Amino acid sequence: MSRVVIMCPGRGSYTEKELGSLPPDHDLVRAAERRRADFGLEPLLALDQATRFEPARHLRPAHVSPLIYVKAMIDAAQAASEHDVAAIGGNSMGWYIALAASGALSFEDGFRLVQRMSLLQEEHAGGGQVLYPVCNDDWTPSEDHRAAIDGVLDNSEGEAMPSIDLGGYAVLAGSSKGVSHLLKNLPPVRIGSITYPIRLALHGPYHTRLAAPVAAAAAAELRELEFHAPHTTLIDGRGRRFSPWSTDLDELRAYTIGAQVTTPYDFTSSVRVALREYAPERIVLPGPGNTLGGIVGQVLVQEGWRGLHSKADFQEAQRSDHPIVESMGMRSPVV
Repeated sequence: MSRVVIMCPGRGSYTEKELGSLPPDHDLVRAAERRRADFGLEPLLALDQATRFEPARHLRPAHVSPLIYVKAMIDAAQAASEHDVAAIGGNSMGWYIALAASGALSFEDGFRLVQRMSLLQEEHAGGGQVLYPVCNDDWTPSEDHRAAIDGVLDNSEGEAMPSIDLGGYAVLAGSSKGVSHLLKNLPPVRIGSITYPIRLALHGPYHTRLAAPVAAAAAAELRELEFHAPHTTLIDGRGRRFSPWSTDLDELRAYTIGAQVTTPYDFTSSVRVALREYAPERIVLPGPGNTLGGIVGQVLVQEGWRGLHSKADFQEAQRSDHPIVESMGMRSPVV
């Protein structure tokens, strides 16, 4: 068995290509549908098996978050049966998936957390997130892009702020005024076929002080979640670890409902800690989709992991007999 680290996806991983991701007869799908009924929401399978993708419907937080959760949990369970899993982490909402995949929450409580948080985010809607690169097209760091971000944030009058450190990208967040400021003042940058900055559809100002009302409501409404010591070490959005032998359950709960919601999420540090502390043979990415493939590759290049120092090095490694990153959404090595 390969020694691996699992990194779970966040919002944005379920797109039109992922329609039909959920196996209708899977036990976890059936369990999720029972929980959906408790919330009075339409079945996940009605969304997943739709004949066409409707962004306003499918990307609604209350729909897309549980779709991602169930698919990622199915994949994480399969990965655990195929590999020796040394640690589990995730990006943003992927933290909630990691909690359940590690056993810190039951599948049902993990679903409840994901579903309730998505509804709270809708109730406290406002503001948003913007994606902008901090690297060049070859994945080398860009001082110019970093300087542009710093300058635009400094001039935002506190309306815009960091949200997620995401490999070769920065996710920035803000109020409606702050998002407009970011989109207007960040210099256009083209990476591959995409021009940035990009506003992330239907995303709120997560991982900032602007999400404090969501955290406060969650603290009141999710008191009955039963947290447990994980069976596999968890790596959070600060790069801190919760192990089977040294987890303070009160701290784990407080972080999940509090700081994880209202302070920046450092996915880059999560991956870096996983590499340095566990030296995995491979990083496994549950589906849906493959949004973290290149992002994890960028962190590997930043670290010089196994002699990788460029995008070309990473692509060559992925084409070898021993790829470093495996996307279960593609069920093939990420290139």
